[in-house]
Amino acid sequence: MIDRPFLGILLMLGFCVLAPLGDAMAKVLGNDMSVGFLVFVRFLVQAALLLPLVWLLKYPLPSGTRLLRLTALRTALHIAGITLMFSSLQYLELADAIAIAFVMPFIMLLLGKIFLNEFVGPHRLVACSIGFIGTLLVVQPNFVEVGLPALLPLGVAVVFALFMLVTRKIAKDVDPIGLQALSGVMAVPVVGAALLIFPNTTLLATQPIVGNVWWLLLVLGGLGTLAHLLMTWSLRFAPSATLAPMQYLEIPIGTVIGYLLFKDLPNGLAALGICITMAAGLYIILRERAISRRPEAAPAQ
Repeated sequence: MIDRPFLGILLMLGFCVLAPLGDAMAKVLGNDMSVGFLVFVRFLVQAALLLPLVWLLKYPLPSGTRLLRLTALRTALHIAGITLMFSSLQYLELADAIAIAFVMPFIMLLLGKIFLNEFVGPHRLVACSIGFIGTLLVVQPNFVEVGLPALLPLGVAVVFALFMLVTRKIAKDVDPIGLQALSGVMAVPVVGAALLIFPNTTLLATQPIVGNVWWLLLVLGGLGTLAHLLMTWSLRFAPSATLAPMQYLEIPIGTVIGYLLFKDLPNGLAALGICITMAAGLYIILRERAISRRPEAAPAQ
């Protein structure tokens, strides 16, 4: 499949909107439910939504030893990344948790260059560097006050950089809906078994679901499922090195969601960082759009 960078960027933008919404929902539900249970419901809804589509529309599931192994690895990374992110949200504000995790695009850029031999030109390096500087301005956690939980988003960054690397490796060989459906099927028994084996731990405790919480859990699973479908589709059309700077837009989007839901508002320095990250992301959009319109585009810089 031929790369279509601008389409990949648009799909990634959809992910950047839906992913913080899902995180915000997890933060709301995390006050009353364990992280492990939320992760279980997240993948259960994913499997329940996508398996009927696979059956009705005959989407192909990943097959063959190589694809099944990579799908299993991707699923394990997905479980770990979501668990770390949901855990961090129990201690940090939404915007802070997202911002700290945003060493991820920088890691992903380097991994794409090292393991996938993707071209990384100076323009994208500069855009990522500027976005990273903006991230540093947004991040204001006091590690003395927050303690070790402030390091959880750093784990998210490493895990999801590897997750996206594996996704890019297989994205052009599998259908995104089939991939996500199989990933949900793989994750549900793994997380479910952990809940059954360790029911008395804080991370994996289960609680009765009452009232309208069912609807909130369905929304959590639906947002996460759609967000990662968009992300997977984006990696079919654009290299991870191209998409890396775009993900910085999750920070301002997460900041807006955090303010609307939790009344968390960044100060002047953080606002400056948000503007810088948005400028870096918009620069990549405009540049890739211009390049995609050329008859024979040279490698993006």
